Amino acid sequence: QVQLVESGGGLVQPGGSLRLSCAASGSIFSINAMAWYRQAPGKERELVAKITRDDITDYAMSVKGRFTISRENAKNTVYLQTNSLKPEDTAVYYCNADLTVSWFSSEMSYWGKGTLVVVSS
Repeated sequence: QVQLVESGGGLVQPGGSLRLSCAASGSIFSINAMAWYRQAPGKERELVAKITRDDITDYAMSVKGRFTISRENAKNTVYLQTNSLKPEDTAVYYCNADLTVSWFSSEMSYWGKGTLVVVSS
């Protein structure tokens, strides 16, 4: 069984910062790409940031320059540092990991249950 558990969400004022964390646990052989997605009320889930095992990153245009994704491979953990938050960043933030559970298994995509970020004064 593989679990991804997010933490760090909450209520923050515009211009503030939050650091989101996501830890993967269970029968994991190797984690390849890890990513953060978000889903605002009434909107589709969208990619926020992605990081490969070799630390190559990619960001949505709406967060570039404000958010930073990073990972600790030894801890199977990915982080999202969010700065200069705006009300439009309000959403449930989901962690995603592409991983294998053994050397011969196919890569599969796993999701966390999400952590809520509310940006409001």
